Amino acid sequence: MPLILGIDPGSRITGFGIVREQAGQCEYVTSGCIRLGDGPFPERLKLIFEHLSSLIGEYQPTILSIEQVFMARNADSALKLGQARGAAIVAAVHAGLEVREYTARQVKQAVVGTGAADKSQVQHMVTQLLGLSGTPQADAADALAIALCHAHSRALHEQLGGGLLGLRGGRVRRR
Repeated sequence: MPLILGIDPGSRITGFGIVREQAGQCEYVTSGCIRLGDGPFPERLKLIFEHLSSLIGEYQPTILSIEQVFMARNADSALKLGQARGAAIVAAVHAGLEVREYTARQVKQAVVGTGAADKSQVQHMVTQLLGLSGTPQADAADALAIALCHAHSRALHEQLGGGLLGLRGGRVRRR
């Protein structure tokens, strides 16, 4: 019963979500947002590391599933996002977690069925797939979607009977 920690990194808000994968089904464990405020950027990175380290210590996930950086219009924003990802990845690797990366398009495709889905569609599908009584905040829903994407990728790998070398970032490599 692996626990998958999904992370939607951000320099102001980092979303997290944990799901338990069991017999091809995913069960909600927890989710939320790490609100980083307007402090100095190095301090915000430290907060990401500390909060995720604490979360990992409390829930003991085995896998970190995280969104890859995409190049948007603003290079400075992309660099800050990359640094936030780095703080999250270091917290995971420091705790011995396996790390898997997925593009935003792969996550949306896995959860909604289209890589062009918007945030409200992702929130709706996460709520439905996990049987939640309420809709999670957008960043937490994105993090849960990233965890679900990894679970779906694992399930696909197992359905194909191990005829694959591995799933890396959602891509399948044939032997």
